[in-house]
Amino acid sequence: MDRNYELIIIGGGPAGIAAGIYAARRKIKTVLVTKSFGGQMVRKSVAIENYPGFKSISGADLVQSMVEQLKENGMEIINDKAGRVKKEGSGFLVKTENSGELSASAVIVATGADPRPLEVEGEKEFIGKGVSYCTTCDAPLFADKDVAVIGGGNSGFESALSMRKYANKVYILEASGEVKADEANRKKVEENPKIEVITSAAVKKIEGAQFVESLIYEDKKTGEEKTLRLQGIFVEIGNVPATGFIKDLVDFNERDEIKIDHRTCQTRTPGIFAAGDATDVKYKQIIIACGQGTTALLSAADYLDKINSDVQ
Repeated sequence: MDRNYELIIIGGGPAGIAAGIYAARRKIKTVLVTKSFGGQMVRKSVAIENYPGFKSISGADLVQSMVEQLKENGMEIINDKAGRVKKEGSGFLVKTENSGELSASAVIVATGADPRPLEVEGEKEFIGKGVSYCTTCDAPLFADKDVAVIGGGNSGFESALSMRKYANKVYILEASGEVKADEANRKKVEENPKIEVITSAAVKKIEGAQFVESLIYEDKKTGEEKTLRLQGIFVEIGNVPATGFIKDLVDFNERDEIKIDHRTCQTRTPGIFAAGDATDVKYKQIIIACGQGTTALLSAADYLDKINSDVQ
């Protein structure tokens, strides 16, 4: 296997896939490195209703369509995880967990983000035993049970709407005084008798024996601790950028998102670009990630053209 490339794309979410499609069509010698495809599109998006061209499509189906297009354009793919990126001369070395080292003149980081934990007592002990970060993956396991979704944004509301098909009762707990979900999701939740929204609810503890049995939260309006008897908890409070493998080469904001030039997706290190939810872009949306992936690729193409012309 040839391990020397012009460009390495790290990540298989919408940003990485979009960059890969454009790279293949530009005939740039590129490899895309990802453990799996889809990222949060697969984990969370049961029904996507705001992606142009589709009135409604599941995250899994949209990912499948994107990956098919990527492969049809001849993109080389390595199913592995990037372990570390380091500067080497005028280019970069990307160490993978199982496939060894790859070299390239430019790198696009599009690794997205991982679910943010609650960090409360009992959470770690009950992961896989009632605590989940993926409604799409685990919803059927909670048929006819009472569950809570932690988080009052669009992800939380969409998770609750997905769970209504399986669960007996669904609570949405939001720590602030009002939910952040958009009007369309609020209306759907309000119309469903299975779903109850509780605001000003600060989760304090998760309890149970072998599996989750209850959740304790503080009513921030009264200071009173209250208990919900339930069998499942889905955490939807945001994400943590998956960027630890490149810490020495880029700058981060206070949320550990990669700082980029929003016009070019360039990081502080020439030749390293970043796109999608791993960056400090304000809005985290599939269509924005696709646009950023495309911008990063076009900027990387300009960068490669420049360094090649300088060599000549």
